[in-house]
Amino acid sequence: MSKDKKIYVAGHNGMVGSAIMRRLSEMGYHNIVTRSRQELDLLNQADVHQFFNNAKPDYVFLAAAKVGGIHANNTYRADFIYENLVIETNVIHAAFAAGVQDLMFLGSSCIYPRDCPQPIKEEYLLTGPLEPTNEPYAIAKIAGIKLCESFNRQYGTNYLSVMPTNLYGPQDNFDLETSHVIPALIRKTHEAKVNGDSAVVIWGSGKPMREFLHVDDMASACVFLMERAMERAMKKGIEKGGEKAVKKGVPGALINIGAGEDLTIRELAVIIKQVVGFDGDLVFDSSKPDGTPRKLLDVNKLHDLGWYHQYNLYDGLHNAYEWFVKNWKE
Repeated sequence: MSKDKKIYVAGHNGMVGSAIMRRLSEMGYHNIVTRSRQELDLLNQADVHQFFNNAKPDYVFLAAAKVGGIHANNTYRADFIYENLVIETNVIHAAFAAGVQDLMFLGSSCIYPRDCPQPIKEEYLLTGPLEPTNEPYAIAKIAGIKLCESFNRQYGTNYLSVMPTNLYGPQDNFDLETSHVIPALIRKTHEAKVNGDSAVVIWGSGKPMREFLHVDDMASACVFLMERAMERAMKKGIEKGGEKAVKKGVPGALINIGAGEDLTIRELAVIIKQVVGFDGDLVFDSSKPDGTPRKLLDVNKLHDLGWYHQYNLYDGLHNAYEWFVKNWKE
């Protein structure tokens, strides 16, 4: 990517989008286009097309999405499938109509079947049933992947889908009704410490295993792929087509982004307890759902391209907790 090319980051105020913005700025990109939700409603097809026709970006990072943890996904099922389908179809189609050749769609590791072999390879997509608690969200994200693949196949675009593992870090969502596991545990444990509580109650048995990646590592991988490794990532896509196919855009350009290592929710809670400095007990409520038993991504494709994560989990959680203490307001 030329430093002067125009880059549109959709969802720049969210945790993922803001991390991509930080990374682009660090690397000297200055021609970045953003629109807040108040300025551009990505659910409005006409407005999205008008924006692309006027702005004419060269590159697009599609990080805008409706996201949440297991409770939110299972409760607001219609909202999650509808809003994510509309956002991705509006943005991807408008980008294509405006002549954008290079786009990155950010999905989620929940797209893979519930009982996948571990670690999860990209080619395991659509090989089994999804986890029921987040099926609507996963189906919407799978549709986005297939939309990118279809544009590549039919029109020769370079639309790459990346599947991040569970993310955490600055600007995370700490609302207990809609948050993911790390921000929920950080907030619960912090409030228990401040209130002098004797215990923190945690959803589920604590046995499921999860992989976590600091959002700044995710942003680093995204820019790395878009900037220096787009063509090689395409070559290593699910369907390899050689140099000729790469130039035309390779169907099935899908790549995992993760740390390549996991731990149990119980182990995670113990680390967060240490980071926060809470002296009480951890109580696991097994009446609440666990979700997928294990979800570890195979990141060999990304490693083969030369990218590795930098944050270890302990330091990353310290960074996330510091941001929470300084910035979080209900």
